[in-house]
Amino acid sequence: MEKTLQIINQLKEEGIIKSYSIAGAVASIFYVEPVTTYDLDVFIVLADNGNLLVSLAPIYDWFRNKGYEFDKEHVLIMGVPVQFIPVYNKLVNEALENSIDKKYGETVVKVISPEYLIAIMLDTFRTKDKERILRFLEEAEINNEKLDSPLKKYDLVEKYLSIIKPI
Repeated sequence: MEKTLQIINQLKEEGIIKSYSIAGAVASIFYVEPVTTYDLDVFIVLADNGNLLVSLAPIYDWFRNKGYEFDKEHVLIMGVPVQFIPVYNKLVNEALENSIDKKYGETVVKVISPEYLIAIMLDTFRTKDKERILRFLEEAEINNEKLDSPLKKYDLVEKYLSIIKPI
């Protein structure tokens, strides 16, 4: 996994992506007990190419030119399926902007904070997200002031309350 993260850092260093942050189940391992996951989700902001349409072609071309393989939307980096997800709303953009530097082995990576991971899970609100939110609230060190901001700003308070105080 560490080599995979180093290669993602290389994408940023080479200007293929402007910024990134690890998200999803892999991000959660920095805060709670690990869960089984198939892939590594990476939120990205692409380098500005002046085009209004978002295209992952520069990323896929970079990997293709280096001989990497693909599985559907995933790039196989050192055997790890990686999905690059362009920032798709204001919440995810804010989460990326407020990412935390974390170390994985000797490699420093950007990771979505636990407060923003909770907010994103509330936004998507899948069954597995609801279960993960409860794990975060039990196991992770959550800064309630940092959590309140995106919950209020993105109208997620009711969803949050429905999880912590079910009817």
